[in-house]
Amino acid sequence: MNPEPSNNPRSDARTASVDVVIPVYNEQVVLESSVNTLRDFLIANCPYRWRILIANNASKDRTLKIAQRLAETYPGEVDVVHLDQKGRGRALKKAWSASTADVMAYMDVDLSTNLDHFMTLVTPIVEGRYHLATGSRLMPGARVKRQPKREIISRCYNLIVRAMFPSRKFFDAQCGFKAIDAAVRTELLPHIVDNAWFFDTELLLRAEQRGWRVWEIPVEWVEDLDTRVKIVDTAIEDLKGLARVRVTRLKAR
Repeated sequence: MNPEPSNNPRSDARTASVDVVIPVYNEQVVLESSVNTLRDFLIANCPYRWRILIANNASKDRTLKIAQRLAETYPGEVDVVHLDQKGRGRALKKAWSASTADVMAYMDVDLSTNLDHFMTLVTPIVEGRYHLATGSRLMPGARVKRQPKREIISRCYNLIVRAMFPSRKFFDAQCGFKAIDAAVRTELLPHIVDNAWFFDTELLLRAEQRGWRVWEIPVEWVEDLDTRVKIVDTAIEDLKGLARVRVTRLKAR
């Protein structure tokens, strides 16, 4: 059943809770500084009850120990979820499904997306005006710094998404800066098949298909040159994912 989006803000918006998930795999170098930066930002700017949830994806370095130490240092503000298997989508599913917050967000550990966009991302979700929010590096007004190779691949991928799903309304299928409400968590997450990088695209496509209201904002984004993403392998898996979702959509019709 398709949801009925509301244009009426929640009367209890100021008491709402927000969980911010950071999926990590072998991020011992940047994890502590990124969490401290995010925590300082939330203290200064977020009027809602918030928590940072580190989702550790089978890291083989000291990432888990650092995450646990941060949780001990900031009880109630930082928590840890550990997974024995890799996969950003898998981490988000587990962290979001275990959350009891009104709104669940996520961002990459390198904080590539400027944190100044965070409140613009989550506030319409908290207020009940949208069900899912996503950052966009391709909308008019976005400011992006990244290598030409990745820029070309990203734009080509999103052109393919547009060709295969012409009714889709979002610009950027892959930006690692999103937020969902509790209804999406309960109703939509069980239908997301992918456990890796295609998770973002599948989340948006299935949300639109099921009638959830999506909010997209242009962001300032700076590429992390130490990224763990294997571009070619990821692109191939994304194309397979698009084909799978396309087939299931055709069968549903």
